[in-house]
Amino acid sequence: MPARMQPTNALFRLTAPLPSPAEMAAWDTACVHDFGLSGQLLMENASREAMAVLLAEFGSVADKRVALIAGGGNNGGDAAALARHLHALGAKPTVYHAKPRSSWTGESRFHARLAARCGVTFAPISRFDPCLLRGVNLVVDGLLGTGFGGELRPDFLALVEAVNVLRDESFILALDVPSGLNAQSGRPRPLAVRAHATVTFEAAKPGLVMPEAREFVGALHVRRISMPRQVRESGPCSQRLMTDRLVDLLPADDPAMHKGSAGRVLVAGGSPGLTGAPLLAALSALHAGGGLVSAACPEGLTAEVKAGTPDVMIAPLGRGRDWTADMAAELVARLPHVDALAVGPGLGASGGAAAFLAALLDTQRPPTVFDADALNILARRPELLAGLTERDVLTPHPGEAARLLKISIEDIQADRLAAAERLTTLAPATMVLKGAGSIVTTRHAPALLCPIDAPALAVGGTGDVLSGLIAALAARGLPPLEAACLGVYWHAAAGRLTGETFPHRGNTASDIAAALPHTLTRLNKERYTC
Repeated sequence: MPARMQPTNALFRLTAPLPSPAEMAAWDTACVHDFGLSGQLLMENASREAMAVLLAEFGSVADKRVALIAGGGNNGGDAAALARHLHALGAKPTVYHAKPRSSWTGESRFHARLAARCGVTFAPISRFDPCLLRGVNLVVDGLLGTGFGGELRPDFLALVEAVNVLRDESFILALDVPSGLNAQSGRPRPLAVRAHATVTFEAAKPGLVMPEAREFVGALHVRRISMPRQVRESGPCSQRLMTDRLVDLLPADDPAMHKGSAGRVLVAGGSPGLTGAPLLAALSALHAGGGLVSAACPEGLTAEVKAGTPDVMIAPLGRGRDWTADMAAELVARLPHVDALAVGPGLGASGGAAAFLAALLDTQRPPTVFDADALNILARRPELLAGLTERDVLTPHPGEAARLLKISIEDIQADRLAAAERLTTLAPATMVLKGAGSIVTTRHAPALLCPIDAPALAVGGTGDVLSGLIAALAARGLPPLEAACLGVYWHAAAGRLTGETFPHRGNTASDIAAALPHTLTRLNKERYTC
């Protein structure tokens, strides 16, 4: 198994698999060839789970007209098998097939023949006319599955458009993935079925949990179809999904804990006009449970950085208001009393700041989170990337990632998973590609996707909050990858919780930081009730 396919044991237990289309096909093959399960059985299980989702989402199907759109692959077989269950419950299903039934093979052929013997009506796709189907109550999309790549061919594009026309008057259920949606990237190619609900089998696929896919996926249901546990655990899976259970990574509080043992964090940043950023990071570290948190900045900025906040200590460096290379030595002298660093919030883009960062990277450091201006300096001086280690975490947003990779923001957003993977080629550090649906990657583990997107996070300073949060978790002893994953998920969940108080935004980054303890309480309750 490739090294990067193996997450830490903790992350394996606390996250869910997100197999790529090729990996899902390998799971199917292993079930049949290694465990002797028939494809007919797996298809039957899938259709029964789809029926259960349909009943839960729609209700009784008795006397309802149902149009099932069936492609020539396994999704078409799933649709045919589902049609049989619908017919048994009193519905009036018609399977519109894209390929002649005579050309169907394997388990799809078996289930189509069985459905026809049970009385299900089949018709060629050419008879699927939205004008004739205005009275249809349900549409089941089984046209294209997870193996779809490239672009929709013209006749299928027209069919997807026809299905979407029915959306306001018919309930649409997609089987495994809405047709036209790339199951890996979550992007329509160029259009996809806009389902009210999607039932996907055994495990979600990466594209289904991408925020931009939500308008096509609708309510996502992941239903098991009895694949052996050994298949799921031994088959390589290059992505995994973060879940509420990540809060189990947080060390339990020791009754004898004191401020020195609760995590000592030092935030290095601040420059003229950017003095709030390090304070936000420091406050976030405190709200995340850090015991002692200090902000290191040029001596001339100490009053501005502290901003009358008694909770955050100040570590003045040098003289004046500008960064210099000599300040790195002063900072290093404080490191024996520091468990984790956060470097970059408000650091500025001056030559002195770059010289400071270069000098710091040439020293022994505790685990360090690099954010904001530190990332921009690294992008301008890529030779400094050699100073990063496996103990470090980088947290670029799409613009910073584009500068680091020397590509456009559009390229980053077009395939965020691929961009996150490319970031790992720059250094052995843990990489966090921020944005709606943040992605955490390293060279030695699957990419880990956060399924939460929160508009409340779209305000200046929330990135500083994340850097302080991850640093606090590292100071508590979490390995960099685990600190980054828990930090990203906790931060996103805090944005979601803040959105309940500020439904139309209007919150500040300070509100996100203040919501961290309450978010942890909510996550623990949700994990327990699940």
